[in-house]
Amino acid sequence: MVRICSDSSTMYDSRQAKEHGFSIAPLSVTIDGKTYRELDEIQPEEFLDLIAQGHIPTSSQPALGEVVDMFEAGAEEDEILHIAMADGLSGAYQSACAAANMCEHKGKITVLNSRTLCGPHSYLVENAVRLAKEGLSCEEIVARTEKLMETTMSFLVPADFDYLRRGGRLSSLVSYVGQAVRFVPLMNTTEDCRRISLAGVKRSFAQAVDSVAKKFQSMGAGKDWLISISHAAAPDRAQQALEKLRAAFPETSIEVRPLTPAFITQGGPGCVAIQIIHK
Repeated sequence: MVRICSDSSTMYDSRQAKEHGFSIAPLSVTIDGKTYRELDEIQPEEFLDLIAQGHIPTSSQPALGEVVDMFEAGAEEDEILHIAMADGLSGAYQSACAAANMCEHKGKITVLNSRTLCGPHSYLVENAVRLAKEGLSCEEIVARTEKLMETTMSFLVPADFDYLRRGGRLSSLVSYVGQAVRFVPLMNTTEDCRRISLAGVKRSFAQAVDSVAKKFQSMGAGKDWLISISHAAAPDRAQQALEKLRAAFPETSIEVRPLTPAFITQGGPGCVAIQIIHK
């Protein structure tokens, strides 16, 4: 049997992941002098309260030892497929590769760079669990997962550029544009999925969502797709995006979820991510 592992880019805590049939190693956040395993030890609401008090957060990949322990717990009996969040946007993939090489049964561990994060990443892992339960081999699950990875697209509408700038994930063009007071920047992941770049500058959040909808329409989005809206304490913006996207894609599944502390650290409070993947 193939055991599926991942990290908290899936937006699951350890207990929830176990209930859904996979294991995770949480990303970590440090704020006000303390380090927490996100979702297991600190929730988005508490994290945002600390930011509001003026504390500057940082984030990091899962602890190497914790990933090793996760692999060792299953590799003796099962094959392991670890689906990590996008390499370049986090060190989680490289950390998982290093952990796999440290394991006694490293030949039974496959680490896959999902090239995405959050909503689509969650779906890839959930689908891999279903395939594993159906009895597919690790190679078959990887092949199907890689095919789905080709259908993902991620957009971000930040409210504060400082968080992205500190994280070093902005292209030079976005850094130059900075925080345009009168405009709303629309950003997406670069083609190699390793950085975040400027996709356009709009006059309003509504126009930014309209632009995302047009891109999804050009991709052929319909009933067999999943749209994910994730936000950092921006329920009104998330609801506005939901209403517009429901009108544009009445047959498409759309989910709304809060962003986790590690992604709030990168995108900043108020940011909204809109993503899509074919099911």
